[in-house]
Amino acid sequence: MEKRTELITNSDGSVFHLHLLPEDISDKIIIVGDPGRVDMIASMMNNVRVRKENREFRTVTGTYDQNEITVISSGIGTDNIDILINELDALVNIDLKTGKIKEEPISLTLIRIGTSGGLRGDIPAGSFVLAETAIGFDGLLHFYSGYDWILDTLLSDVLAEHLEWPDTLSYPYAVKANAMLLEKFSSDKFINGITISTPGFYAPQGRQLRLETFDNEINKKLSKFEFRGRKICNYEMESSAIYSLSALLGHKALTICAVIGNRVSGEFINDYKPLIKELAHIVLQTM
Repeated sequence: MEKRTELITNSDGSVFHLHLLPEDISDKIIIVGDPGRVDMIASMMNNVRVRKENREFRTVTGTYDQNEITVISSGIGTDNIDILINELDALVNIDLKTGKIKEEPISLTLIRIGTSGGLRGDIPAGSFVLAETAIGFDGLLHFYSGYDWILDTLLSDVLAEHLEWPDTLSYPYAVKANAMLLEKFSSDKFINGITISTPGFYAPQGRQLRLETFDNEINKKLSKFEFRGRKICNYEMESSAIYSLSALLGHKALTICAVIGNRVSGEFINDYKPLIKELAHIVLQTM
């Protein structure tokens, strides 16, 4: 990397947005959206040795049952995930001083804990959904090359046909979770299924305030979709980017989300912090 604008570092040598140094992170990382959840999970840990923060990216690294784990917030959206995953990868696989890629790549384990909206009547608020596959409506992956091998193209094509997907939108892309993590986190506490990652919270998730959506039946169509026994379970805004960039870079990724609202019934949990805390305990014990 000859241009300093490709991989930017700060005056202390830390990576640009995250403000982290290579020694600040573990190879096991929990990703949350809300910076406040970092502090909540940190309260469950002992011997926290790193606390750093810049913008929406808050980081702690500590131990849980003698297991060193990093917890970091991403903020909302796949654009933030683009920054997060690339800079985490740079911390372990690029020499930040010279910009040279290291010969022996390191694989990170990335678990996203998040909130989501249920898209089926049989997934009530309070459920935990494990995303076997993330389908991106966001378009981020299309800015990278060499990604065909990570895609579930048939699933994307069948869904696009089912939704009568317009040419004006980025084509949906489907990426599976890491198989090893799927097996490790398999539990009767979780509902396994497909998660849709959207580039926004309102119209991209079928919400109408003062502006109409391009398709006011999209949530109903998504709730009825089934392909080879797989069903769409929920909406959120990050997993497609986490799964795709992790796969391309050689990292292992998995998302487990709490359903805090059901888009079919209209049920919503106002105080969902205990739900997130319960999920965090499960993830910490399993990592």
